[in-house]
Amino acid sequence: MSVTVVVGGQYGDEGKGKIISYLALHDKPEVIARGGGGPNAGHSVEYKGKKYSIRLVPSGLVEKEAKLAIGAGVLIDADVFLKEVANFELGNRCIIDRRATLITQEMKDLDAASENSKKIGTTKTGMGPTQAARASRTATTVESEPRLKKYLGDVPELVNSTKNVLVEGSQGFMLSNLYGTYPFVTSKDVSASTICAEVGLGPRKVKDVIMVIKAYTTRVGSGPMPGELSEEEAKKIGMQEYGTVTGRPRRTNPNLVWDEIKTAAMINSANYLAVTKLDVKFPKCAKKRKFDELDADAKAFVAEIEKKVGVKVGLIGTGADAEDIIDRRAVQ
Repeated sequence: MSVTVVVGGQYGDEGKGKIISYLALHDKPEVIARGGGGPNAGHSVEYKGKKYSIRLVPSGLVEKEAKLAIGAGVLIDADVFLKEVANFELGNRCIIDRRATLITQEMKDLDAASENSKKIGTTKTGMGPTQAARASRTATTVESEPRLKKYLGDVPELVNSTKNVLVEGSQGFMLSNLYGTYPFVTSKDVSASTICAEVGLGPRKVKDVIMVIKAYTTRVGSGPMPGELSEEEAKKIGMQEYGTVTGRPRRTNPNLVWDEIKTAAMINSANYLAVTKLDVKFPKCAKKRKFDELDADAKAFVAEIEKKVGVKVGLIGTGADAEDIIDRRAVQ
């Protein structure tokens, strides 16, 4: 059995959707399983000129032959899920674990009205109150939603009986409820260990953990942000971005925060890093698909990451399309 887990190493928005879609297309997993978060976490995928903004279904949906599973640890907004199934024409490819938790309208209303939500800058999608309800054993499960009945099944049984599985996490390690910038964090842990547990996989099943980082640092919402630029400064250097779910401007640091990334790589047990948006930091690298085609500055930056973090850079994103990737995993 071969299991690859993809997680974020910064504050979310690292480009996991792009990396996951590339792996789905090239590693040909039979099942792509989503763990972590819920509709608060947006992934963006671009493939063959088509753009996907995804909140719940797995980002690997571009691989048409794969089953798309959503683990028990994911919080489900039925409206968001059903809209994505229809918009992306997913048919019967999706399965939601029957033990997953449903986000009700009551939970969304509580989240929007919460003083804590305003303080830490949540997405107001009902995540915090729903997670609290699950912990206090008062949550509603997906089995109570008739519209989801035909999609429910046993995700652990599926992933453990499949030879090639791609597991995708959401958000980023610095937003982990356990290890991030508490209290400015999401409502749960988002490390590789937890993501695996949320889809029903034990640690001995995992072959590779790929931790995705951007070539610079961004963050949406409140909380510490070392080296932060103003929105105007970020625009001038082409690094100003906006959140997939909220549309809020992302806060930007043009550099990497080394101690955070080293800690994230250690706790996630990453054996590969995926570095995205190298083309934003080094525009001459746009759409390159071979390492030898990168300029000297970009190559030096990749070498610096490997030296300081102690983990090989296996994948490099050089453009928006899922295929704009340099794959170095086979190079030792």
